[in-house]
Amino acid sequence: MKSRWKWAGVLATLMLGAMLFAPGAFAEGEVSQEMFTINNTWMLVATFLVFIMHLGFATLEVGLTRSKNTVNILFKNTAIVAIGLLTYAAVGFNLMYPGDFSVEMFGGGFFGFAGFGVDPGETGQTIAYADGAYTYWTDFIFQAMFAATAATIISGAVAERIKLGPFLIITTIYVALVYPYLGSWKWGGGWLDTMGFYDFAGSTLVHSVGGWGALAGVIVLGPRLGKYVNGKIKGIAGHNMPLATIGVFLLWLGWFGFNGGSVLSADPNLVSLVFVTTSLAAAAGVIGAMVTSWTVQKKPDLSMILNGS
Repeated sequence: MKSRWKWAGVLATLMLGAMLFAPGAFAEGEVSQEMFTINNTWMLVATFLVFIMHLGFATLEVGLTRSKNTVNILFKNTAIVAIGLLTYAAVGFNLMYPGDFSVEMFGGGFFGFAGFGVDPGETGQTIAYADGAYTYWTDFIFQAMFAATAATIISGAVAERIKLGPFLIITTIYVALVYPYLGSWKWGGGWLDTMGFYDFAGSTLVHSVGGWGALAGVIVLGPRLGKYVNGKIKGIAGHNMPLATIGVFLLWLGWFGFNGGSVLSADPNLVSLVFVTTSLAAAAGVIGAMVTSWTVQKKPDLSMILNGS
């Protein structure tokens, strides 16, 4: 019986190989139906990993803050996902990828809007969409997770210094309008793209734009109450370092999808390279933060190496 199953497995492997690597399957400008399925599946897996990052952000943020703010922070990070998905479906996706720009500046598109809601059209669910890399719906959900993730950058920066209501209003405006509009300048084929600007995985469009939003927030709100006393800095320790550590490893895992999915296909060489680069970068961040904090503070600091990764 075992021998029979063994040979059945060998036969299935040979058949799959024949389908994937048959002559003409990877002809120039063409993608086989099997490769289309593989590409789309990888993009969905990457989307799942980006979704997990929201749990990572929530646990990291809770762990590095005081226990009295736990429910507020968990509420924010849960609401971010819901607000992000709904606003991106209603307006954000078509604002970020308008197709044609109605306003031209700087030698390229400056503003465009393809209308409210999401619609795959005639080719959205076929191999003709995105050169056989993924379907319209996969494109939307992957980009929507990016949009929601961008808002978590602001959440972490204003933790313990903003009320829930105002934060939810800021998040709605940011994800619905600010992030997709600025993102259209590059990823939507706008004026930055025309100038040859390059942004892989949102180093500018996600992290920098989120960082500027966070900076604006902390300038308006000021420091946490009790942070500065009599002209001296008073450290405010996180209440749950095991939870913060779990959050960091969830984020590290999620970044394989965030960065690996940004290849926008299941290309084995590029995805593998991105995985290696992501891992080495995080590891270097840990060691760099450890050496720096240990040198300055004269003792090891777990919170610093967590942020370093």
